[in-house]
Amino acid sequence: MEYYYLTDPGKVRDHNEDSVIIVKNKNNELLLAVADGMGGHKDGEVASSIAISHIGKRFAEISSIGNKEDAIAWIKDIVSEANVGIYKYTAEHPESVGMGTTLVLAVLTSEFLLFGNIGDSSGYVIKNQKLHKITTDHTLVNLLVKSGELTPEEAKDHPRKNVLMRALGANTTVEMDIFAIETDIDGIFLCSDGLTNMLNDEQIITVLNEEGALEDKVKKLIMKSNNRGGNDNISIACLLKDGV
Repeated sequence: MEYYYLTDPGKVRDHNEDSVIIVKNKNNELLLAVADGMGGHKDGEVASSIAISHIGKRFAEISSIGNKEDAIAWIKDIVSEANVGIYKYTAEHPESVGMGTTLVLAVLTSEFLLFGNIGDSSGYVIKNQKLHKITTDHTLVNLLVKSGELTPEEAKDHPRKNVLMRALGANTTVEMDIFAIETDIDGIFLCSDGLTNMLNDEQIITVLNEEGALEDKVKKLIMKSNNRGGNDNISIACLLKDGV
């Protein structure tokens, strides 16, 4: 098993508002997480950093996340704590009002795999050399697609496609979608929309299926995104099981 994460400011933004982590706890269980901050003037960077730092620190401290039900409860609690932390920061720093962050995470143990997301950062599994999206984007455009008001084709270039319906720090409470996935997979792939706005799923999996080290593949995906414009921060957290 190999895993690697990386974040890059891209070619247009003057600073990076994304945060990303992969951390192992005392029982060798793994947490992968990507947060895409928003708010400008570096406030988005604060929001994503609060979320990732808090969640990563707490996961590293526990001996085990327990069974699947325990893990779901832990994820909900820890995300709620991170949300409160961001909300409190904005209350103490009025100039930061409006800041927030997306969050996508995955928890892998020997018994189960869980994904969770808020916002439009994406979580995938890799299986049989294909990329399968697990999470659902919490965007206005995705809501309009589900209701039939927009087609998927119209949604791709919609001027409001980045309007979020959910984010950490936006309210005193937050709801995270959680997905339980079979562990019979070849890998886990998380990313911010700075990648998926530049590369489609087929382009991403083509790189991941190449020979070579995972670090080189992640760096190549970021390079390709930047070559296509790099109009946003780009973050990736990826895990590949043996033989992939």
